[in-house]
Amino acid sequence: MRSEQAAEILIQGAARIIRGKREFLELFTAGLLAKGHILIEDNPGLGKTTVAKTFARLMADAQGVPLLFKRIQFTPDLLPYDITGVDVFDPESRSFRFVPGPILANIVLADEINRTTPKVQSALLEVMAERQVSIGSAVHYPPEPFVVIATENPIESEGTFPLPAAQLDRFMMRLSLGYPDRDAELSILTENPGESPLNELSPVLSGADFLAAQEAVAQVFCHDSLKEAVADIVRDTRIHRAFVLGASPRGALHFLGAVKALALVRGRTYVTDEDLLTMAGPVLAHRLKPRDPRIEEVQVIREICLARINGIPQG
Repeated sequence: MRSEQAAEILIQGAARIIRGKREFLELFTAGLLAKGHILIEDNPGLGKTTVAKTFARLMADAQGVPLLFKRIQFTPDLLPYDITGVDVFDPESRSFRFVPGPILANIVLADEINRTTPKVQSALLEVMAERQVSIGSAVHYPPEPFVVIATENPIESEGTFPLPAAQLDRFMMRLSLGYPDRDAELSILTENPGESPLNELSPVLSGADFLAAQEAVAQVFCHDSLKEAVADIVRDTRIHRAFVLGASPRGALHFLGAVKALALVRGRTYVTDEDLLTMAGPVLAHRLKPRDPRIEEVQVIREICLARINGIPQG
């Protein structure tokens, strides 16, 4: 199966549940193919949790079984070992054995991630960056593919703990679903896809095909001028007067990987300047700290991106 076909199969399968959100599904699928973790920030009731469940059901392992999906409901009383797992004493063998936590799954939903303390949030840092969990002297690895999908509600601040910059930087993208249009909402009212249709959803893509599509992203061609634009856009965020904190080198790597993945999702083997413009906001905005909280980071990034793209020689 061609990699762009695998991406389209995933998008079409997800569109049966996530109605009227083609662009969101393209960006989300690109993030998965780029081996990134995704933060979905949006108002309650828009289907953030349903997105994670949908993609988990659409992919299968070698035996045709849906990928291992685990949900962590983040609350103030959560502890780090509730996420990573813990060594427990077995009285029969008189030794310790490891009980894996929910983070050691293919697709992990970190629901309302900002409702737990920074100490617990930090339990995700190692596994998101290095795909491993260290417990005592032992190291444990999640299965492949592995992705963390986190959600948070941006309109409530009471009882929440904003994600620190180190945690935000681990996420390749921050996306928002937004409200559905009228036709999509009518279809939701008629069928309620988050209930019966989701439960009846079966895998449409094998884990092997998905991993092959992830590997194909690295082969997507990016012209040197566009690669230079990626570097310049990231550097501009560090010196722009609107920001006190710019994007990191990890952000630059995520940016390049995301635009390559988006090109593949849209059926191309090469990156265009439109890919940069589309991905700049989702990949970079959450990594920046504005001087004035009223500043729209996405709008400033778009202006930076347009200035760099317009400076690229055409032809």
